[in-house]
Amino acid sequence: MSYHLAGDIGGTKTLLQVFEAGLERAPLLCKSYPSADYASLAEIVAVFLREAAVQEIATACFALAGPVHSRKAKLTNLPWEVDADFLAAHFQIADVCLINDFEAVGLGIAALGESDLLSLQQGETQTQGVRIVVGAGTGLGVAWLSWTENGYAVHPSEGGHIDFAPTNELQYALLQYLQQRHGHVSYERIVSGPGLVAIFEFLRDARYGSPSVELITAMSEGDAAAAITHFATEQKEEIALQSLEIFTQIYGAFVGNIALTALPRGGIYVAGGIAAKIATQIRQGGFIDSFLDKGRFKGELAKLPLSIVTNAQVGLLGASLQAQKQRNFR
Repeated sequence: MSYHLAGDIGGTKTLLQVFEAGLERAPLLCKSYPSADYASLAEIVAVFLREAAVQEIATACFALAGPVHSRKAKLTNLPWEVDADFLAAHFQIADVCLINDFEAVGLGIAALGESDLLSLQQGETQTQGVRIVVGAGTGLGVAWLSWTENGYAVHPSEGGHIDFAPTNELQYALLQYLQQRHGHVSYERIVSGPGLVAIFEFLRDARYGSPSVELITAMSEGDAAAAITHFATEQKEEIALQSLEIFTQIYGAFVGNIALTALPRGGIYVAGGIAAKIATQIRQGGFIDSFLDKGRFKGELAKLPLSIVTNAQVGLLGASLQAQKQRNFR
């Protein structure tokens, strides 16, 4: 019996799944690994396949957080280079493909149900209209989907790296702060897990707020962005609350900018590892207000369907669908 292998590889974690054809069945094994603990994707795959103890992998698809060129990819937030031909030879897999992580999210959208989505704005859905998927995690991903006779085609991009455009005096100060650190400041420098930490550091260093000893300790002992979010949502600590509010405002503005480029009347899907975790804060107003704050085009943006993807494995689902498609085409 042969199996398919799928992976969703990000800067923070790597999700791997091995399964028989047909996603209606439970996978033989699905596991998450901390990406930074390994020197390469091949190292993680070797550990995973030993545990899965499968005899033959027919096809594999890996969704990677970075651009893919000629069957090779370099991850944006990890010092990894991934080569599809090397993986195929090393693990004796007949067919290995690499796709962008948000291409995988785009592919996975078609398989989601209503329970996998949280509506932010109902809008007016156009059948076969353009869709976009966008989402913050360790980085910031964007992809477009256009309708073809065979269904939606996904167009990956590196839209998260476009220039950050501040919209008020505080955001201008944040831009200047980050320019001293990075030179070029993209939206990903702000709308991401590391970006939330950068906002906090700006507020602290510019003396807009002073963190508690407990927050500083939590940030130093674990995931700093998760600590900020926890102290904002559970402890109501002022600097953490302000950090998260600025984050959601800029996130909404970015999604609105991307929406203007495509007018995605088929829907906007906010995925990534962060949105579902802060859905309550996103729904409180700052995100939507910034999304709609586009001058004369506010009315047009108000017509676009907008949802948060709550299924954390949508990228892995998309990679799994692609792995099966490869099998069908062989």
